[in-house]
Amino acid sequence: MPPDFPQVQLHVVTGKGGTGKSTVAAALALALATHGKNVLLCEVEGRQGIARMFDVDPLPYAERRIATGLPDADGERGGVVHALHIEPESALLEYLSMYYKLGRAGKLLDRFGVTEFATTIAPGVRDVLLTGKVYEAVKRNARNKGAIQYDAVVLDAPPTGRITQFLGVNSEVAGLAKMGPVKNQADNVMGLLRSRLTAVHLVTVLEEMPVQETVDGLADLRAHDLPVGGVVVNLVRQRDLDDRALVAVRRGKVDRAGVAADLQRAGLVADDDLVEGLLAEAGDHAERRALEDEQRAVVSGVDVPTYELPRLVGGIDLGGLYELAGTLREQGMA
Repeated sequence: MPPDFPQVQLHVVTGKGGTGKSTVAAALALALATHGKNVLLCEVEGRQGIARMFDVDPLPYAERRIATGLPDADGERGGVVHALHIEPESALLEYLSMYYKLGRAGKLLDRFGVTEFATTIAPGVRDVLLTGKVYEAVKRNARNKGAIQYDAVVLDAPPTGRITQFLGVNSEVAGLAKMGPVKNQADNVMGLLRSRLTAVHLVTVLEEMPVQETVDGLADLRAHDLPVGGVVVNLVRQRDLDDRALVAVRRGKVDRAGVAADLQRAGLVADDDLVEGLLAEAGDHAERRALEDEQRAVVSGVDVPTYELPRLVGGIDLGGLYELAGTLREQGMA
């Protein structure tokens, strides 16, 4: 299946806290790193989540190789996933060195707390530095000697409630400078973020509050002219009962004698307490499924590509990330 976003070079992943957006970002990076492609996975929230998921040492402000991408359908070895933990302090020093040629003077300024001063007097500067580093990674070319050129960059971004402010802050900061490198950088970054080279993906789970925040987030992104990608429904529970069984459970018409007989065939003592407990569990499952189906209907009406990832019984490790990456690729996200 051809991917849904063939032209996109910057995949921004956001979502309400607790929905697993960092896991989805990591899985997406593995899925994109096929056919020898280089992919950079970035984080900006300072939690070292990438290091924990890939079981590597805490990441410095430097690009590190952390995994091989997902093999293709023919078994061909995947590309390479690199990771970068972006810190505003290091990004500011790099910015000063790159645009103002300060060199060692920039490090001296850092000793005097220039980073804290800059981000305090103009809070938006912090986000400008973070998105500016992502912009640099996307726009690299052969003139950047020694630097890795990436086919795609995946950004594990702040939560949905702050995403438009985070991505649009360059427009606000551009008003502070009418000319010079600050304005040029802000304009360039916003040009990338609002272009067809970028897609903002939202992660949710099948619960009312996260789904509503996703719907609101989509509307907010569109209102700010930021390109919407897809919606990933994460942590989807296994369907233990088919639709016919669910109807019987909801109507209270389950054959108790049949349940007891099945338990006995399995070698279990089918007393009344066990049967009653199983029916109560089935009732809870049926109720949960009904709520999830309601939210799935809401998600299906958002008019963007949607994908579903299962809840992994063993939790998230590198093997689990590869499994989720394969699911995203099968569904056409990468």
